Amino acid sequence: MRENKELLLPLIETERELEEEMSKPSPEVVKVISELDGDIIILGVGGKMGPSLAKLVKRAIKEAGVDKKVIGVSRFSSPEIKKELEDFGIETIRCDLLDQNSLDELPDIPNVIFMAGRKFGSTGNEPLTWAMNTFLPGIVVKKFKDSKIVALSTGNVYPLVSVESPGSKESDSPGPIGEYAQSCLGRERIFQYFCSQFKTPATLIRLNYAIDLRYGVLLDVAQKVFNKIPIDLTMGYVNVIWQGDANSFIIRAFTLCEVPPKILNVTGPEMVSIRSLAMKFGEIFKKKPVFKNKEAETALLSDASQCHNLFGYPKVTLKQMIGWVAHWVLINGPTLNKPTHYQEREGRF
Repeated sequence: MRENKELLLPLIETERELEEEMSKPSPEVVKVISELDGDIIILGVGGKMGPSLAKLVKRAIKEAGVDKKVIGVSRFSSPEIKKELEDFGIETIRCDLLDQNSLDELPDIPNVIFMAGRKFGSTGNEPLTWAMNTFLPGIVVKKFKDSKIVALSTGNVYPLVSVESPGSKESDSPGPIGEYAQSCLGRERIFQYFCSQFKTPATLIRLNYAIDLRYGVLLDVAQKVFNKIPIDLTMGYVNVIWQGDANSFIIRAFTLCEVPPKILNVTGPEMVSIRSLAMKFGEIFKKKPVFKNKEAETALLSDASQCHNLFGYPKVTLKQMIGWVAHWVLINGPTLNKPTHYQEREGRF
């Protein structure tokens, strides 16, 4: 890393440095891993967040000086991710989780992180979306009924709320918009039902929006400013959190597992203005952002104060994320080419 004098930040230059930063375990994560009884299995490890989460767990095990395995399960449509994880010392199992026989053959592991799900491409293939997001959790809980489970959900289960509000709290009534969000609420309901039936302790993580430098809301906005592409302001505000911090909170959520499952919003503390964000990137790039439409009175916003009261604030600040993303765009760093579609207000993904 080198430092940017204007932003006073150490800058990330390569994907290796990025993975190193995101998988650096905090003392709190090391403590949780040291106290967990048994190995950890990550279902759906091949997605955007899974590889860095698996590496974070592996590094925490090493720092804790304990003897545990990390097992990553995925279809591994990208063989490079499988090799990357194995080179890091993480065991991998290729598995289609919707195949009951393949699921049943997975080892019985006492600590499960469930990351499998489907979002993009949901519109037009709704049956698969419901199968992945709503049917799969039921058979997973049956398989791992004697384990602790931390399962990823999404803030999309909430309705759009006033931008004058602090955002939706865990106790607020869901109001999912569109079939993707509806299927995610279905995921939660199925977890709640089967975890209660089997007395399986669990935590459901309502996450939005995690970012690293290769994808995320900040990258979406920065690229549009840099390339002078109009930015739709209708969804005028968002919440974001650094992926490394989100992964840390996911691991620490093992300490919250209960019956019925605990629900926890995970995101950053700020309500981020898309207009202000674009203006900041414009200052850095010396380019004037192009806007279209005006901010609506509502947005998809979550209040993560419960998470912050339990675990503290994210360690990576919004200012630091902006600086890192801006530099990544300037050096033409590699991206996943997966826009977040944060501006979607009708639930069509």
